Amino acid sequence: MINFYSENDFELEDENSFDKWIRNVISSEDKQLGEINYIFCDDDYLYKINLKFLEHDSYTDIISFDNSEGDELNGDIFISIDRVIDNANDFNVDFSEELKRVLIHGVLHLCGYADKSESEAALMRQKEDEKIALFHVEQ
Repeated sequence: MINFYSENDFELEDENSFDKWIRNVISSEDKQLGEINYIFCDDDYLYKINLKFLEHDSYTDIISFDNSEGDELNGDIFISIDRVIDNANDFNVDFSEELKRVLIHGVLHLCGYADKSESEAALMRQKEDEKIALFHVEQ
């Protein structure tokens, strides 16, 4: 099950398309869907989570809490819409494209991909691009 929640006034348009896409991405990684909760919030909300649970005194666009068991993906993915807007502006891309990147970035973390080292980050970016392309194909 994929759930979309909002702690601010953001509403994901066409949740069904995103749900279908995320399920296809999970399947493409030979994983099964358990329960994934997306929580959309603002900078301050995510900053507090970052500080409390990860002891990082910084703003971020996404935090994933992985509760997966084997190949069944379960987790909570918090996304700061403020950061997504700023990142879209910084990278000169549409908000919708940056949102897709962040949404799937969280799923890729649940799939076991990391992004701490340069090589891990490069693979993560490659996987993000590959999975974003699935959205256009599948819809």
